[in-house]
Amino acid sequence: MLRNIIATELIVRDLPACTAFYRDTLGLTVAESGPDHVVFKVGELYLFLLEAAGAARMMSEEPLEVPSGDGSHVLLAARVDDVDALYADLKAKGVKLLRPPTDQPWGFRTAYFADPEGNYWEINQPVKPQAGG
Repeated sequence: MLRNIIATELIVRDLPACTAFYRDTLGLTVAESGPDHVVFKVGELYLFLLEAAGAARMMSEEPLEVPSGDGSHVLLAARVDDVDALYADLKAKGVKLLRPPTDQPWGFRTAYFADPEGNYWEINQPVKPQAGG
């Protein structure tokens, strides 16, 4: 039985562009890197960027075609201290923004953006209860 998810691995076409986005734009620290991968540590989770050929070699002893880029994408969600401030920072850096900060009925303030390969991100924080409410 699965006990804990410890890593998310994104298969990418352009490793240098994605590395720059996650390192320079989002401010993540590189924990490890190699010719076909880069690893970031985010809290207790490892975020891997893998080139398709490297992912294929890792997952199979037989030739394996691993699609990247225009195929299916993921939506990753991250808790932040201030959605509005980070959204403004991402906007200033030219990130592809999808939805501005919005209070959601499920109790979170959220905003959405995409990385250079089209993977989607939600940033969120709990909505503070209104005084007297």
